[in-house]
Amino acid sequence: MISRLTLLLASLALTARAELKLPAIIGDNMVLQQKQANPLWGWDAPGMEVTVTFADQTKTAKADAKGKWTVKLDPVPANAKPATITIKGSSTRELKNVLVGEVWICSGQSNMGFTVGGTWDADLDIAQAKFPQIRLISVPQVGTQEIQDDFKGQWEECSPANVGPFTAVGYHFGRVLHEMLGVPVGLIDNAWGGSACEAWVKRDVLEKDPRFASIIAKWKQTEGTFTQEAFGKQVADHKAKNDAWTQARREAWKAGKPFAEKAPRAPQNQMTGQHRPGNLYAGVLHPTIGYGIKGVVWYQGESNASRAKEYGELFPFMIEHWRKEWQQGDFPFYWVQLADFKDVQAAPIDSEWAELREAQTRTMSKLPKTGQCVITDLGEANDIHPKNKRDVAERLARWALVNDYGQKLPYRSPELKDARFEGGKALLTFDYAPSGLRTVDKDEVQGFAICGEDQKWVWAKASIIGGSKKGTNQIEVSAEGVVKPVAVRYAWADNPVCNVYSFDGGLPLTPFRTDDFLMVTDPANPNSLAALTAKRDADLKKRADVKKKAGKK
Repeated sequence: MISRLTLLLASLALTARAELKLPAIIGDNMVLQQKQANPLWGWDAPGMEVTVTFADQTKTAKADAKGKWTVKLDPVPANAKPATITIKGSSTRELKNVLVGEVWICSGQSNMGFTVGGTWDADLDIAQAKFPQIRLISVPQVGTQEIQDDFKGQWEECSPANVGPFTAVGYHFGRVLHEMLGVPVGLIDNAWGGSACEAWVKRDVLEKDPRFASIIAKWKQTEGTFTQEAFGKQVADHKAKNDAWTQARREAWKAGKPFAEKAPRAPQNQMTGQHRPGNLYAGVLHPTIGYGIKGVVWYQGESNASRAKEYGELFPFMIEHWRKEWQQGDFPFYWVQLADFKDVQAAPIDSEWAELREAQTRTMSKLPKTGQCVITDLGEANDIHPKNKRDVAERLARWALVNDYGQKLPYRSPELKDARFEGGKALLTFDYAPSGLRTVDKDEVQGFAICGEDQKWVWAKASIIGGSKKGTNQIEVSAEGVVKPVAVRYAWADNPVCNVYSFDGGLPLTPFRTDDFLMVTDPANPNSLAALTAKRDADLKKRADVKKKAGKK
């Protein structure tokens, strides 16, 4: 009897202390996605009935055993007039200044995370960012295997005061939509610099797919050898090195001498970082899953470039995974293909970045409502973070404006349709160039390589049928000394020199290859990074075993 009474009193105490709680993604200044049902959720005392009122709608739900409740608002059209949502449970919350329009998630790694304040035109962009109907929210970088339900953040009206730290690609994408469509836009920024694709996938989902067994095996080995003590020593060592570097820089400054040495790089806790499988799904993505969105814009791939062949399976897998988690159907998912970067090569060679771009391109044929913007003309050879984000965003926006909002615009870069080899030449035909092709900067067509059966690549002579100013959608390719060509590649390099564009829209030709030769990122290739790493690990293990045996003697 005493135990029952104790339990009853404890229950009453919990109820008395219970308070209606909402996640950060649901709050003042938010934007609801127009023309679709919008889930709203939160927490209260188990069994508590919660009532949500918005405009002429009233929805009710009962908190489950863990205290969570969820309602779904009926679809409503776009509305720029600020509204209030009232939520009543054990307490009452009023969400003010709520708009209805278009909501997009802006995700990926550092080039999506690259801020408005870091771009070439930062001063002008920030000064002009007076868009109270564009709403911004950023998700903090939390890397963990433990599923998170909330984060610290809040929706804000876009203004010169807060746009500087926001994703530049995301902001300009949303700005174009807002100005073209005349409706409110909500942007959710969850990008994390250096993040790997596998970190954005739920750990157990990744573990169940045999295609990604090598990823999991590698990480289980890392997790098994990691110790907080060893990491603490790395942190201490870095502090000592950084103190010495700071002192050296100070002395050089006092002496009026140049100091070009870079600061020591801080060690990263791999367990809480942005590469570990599942970390960003659990810590960054999960708190927003279920919020009503139109779609996702994505800029990532650099961290997976050395495993481009694997990315060809992993990237579409991630997209499908997100769509299943959201339970909102095949929402639009558009990405930025990798930019041009690193040194220009004097001769045609294999390229990890080219193979990653190919994996991105092929994803469009695997999944519906997907698309990519090609930016092999917007990169910087000496900077992996090119500062021109406005053009990147506007190319992304073309995809959404045409496919999701019914605008009539050129939006898709030309892509290879057909390749015919005859008479010592290759005749290439391209899709998505209804008004033909043209060159930019030079009349001479640049960027093509060709090979014969020996698979030895040479730069090719190429010409657009009909001329370089405004030709047809066909290009003829040949090379002196290649009597019987078997394959052609275009813009196949880390930093390709290429200059073919669609006449309409001025969109760059999509990099491609006609061959199916062994990829440099294929683990089956003895020269691939995966193969060389496996060989190195095997050699290290062999040496360790020999040393261990010698020690026993």
